[in-house]
Amino acid sequence: MSADFKQILSDIHKRIYHPVYLLCGEEPYYIDLLSDAIENSVLNEDEKGFDQTVLYGRDVEAANILDYAKRYPMIASHQVIIVKEAQEVKTLDDLSAYADKPLNSTILVLCYKYKKYDKRKSLAKIVEKKGIFFESAKVREDKLPGWISAQVESRGYTISPKAMIMLADFLGNDLGKVDNELNKLFISLPKGSQITEKLIEDNIGISKDFNIFELQNALGSRNVLKANRIINYFATNPKENPLVKNVNLIYNYFTKLLIYHSLPDKSNKEVASALGINPFFANDYHSAARNYSFEKIVLVISLLREYDLKAKGLGSGTADEAELTKELIYKILH
Repeated sequence: MSADFKQILSDIHKRIYHPVYLLCGEEPYYIDLLSDAIENSVLNEDEKGFDQTVLYGRDVEAANILDYAKRYPMIASHQVIIVKEAQEVKTLDDLSAYADKPLNSTILVLCYKYKKYDKRKSLAKIVEKKGIFFESAKVREDKLPGWISAQVESRGYTISPKAMIMLADFLGNDLGKVDNELNKLFISLPKGSQITEKLIEDNIGISKDFNIFELQNALGSRNVLKANRIINYFATNPKENPLVKNVNLIYNYFTKLLIYHSLPDKSNKEVASALGINPFFANDYHSAARNYSFEKIVLVISLLREYDLKAKGLGSGTADEAELTKELIYKILH
């Protein structure tokens, strides 16, 4: 059956297992969590040595996986077969016949990462009926702050809105990377603490004053001095502030401003809902919209498309990223 992450994880913790798991999708984070939960909880340490096998897709074919899956456990009630990087198995769909009539004593976990598994294939259809088919979708960048907030709260902490945006903008929607950085903070903080911009600056290395979030604020308020200070800082740290990434984030910001102008109801609640932002930031959009007319935003978006191409080496001549960034910011502000 198709199931959601929380339900699958809950069943694993309750020791409710299925004979075949096909875990696929563009976001590896949830695939890893489910695979790790099975790997760490089904068998005890003594049993693992006899009845748990981890295979890697680049080293095996479907026939090899089938040989392992058809074995009976030696000392435990189940044997666990985990195939990591299953997307490397070219003949994976050959497991369809086994998935249709699996051994109840085998738990076969196929970790098919970084892309969807074609649901039209027989393996997917059979696993949906007789096992667990799970598709792990990428979290959209505009949903990432909310995901971070939920993760923090689930661990017994809180996070300031600005700190949340700093993390989202700096780390992007690589959930494993975000989770890893959050765990570093949790280790050093007592339960109930708030994660602030200062804590992120001190522990993760993101400047609370010179980051893309602050650049967006400077652009929104048309603060030329602040914007120039930030892009000069970016020029000294080009690897952490690539132009392609920054253009994309600024583009998202101005796209939201464009949507703002079209809203009939510009109350904080409606703005937050329509733009997918924390209500805390609604006033920033009120101010920015006064500084940028609908027509000006359209021009800015056109500029961003132009500089996105230049950042990718199309029509930029000999200009480096620092020069292109300065040109772009100047044209947006003037």
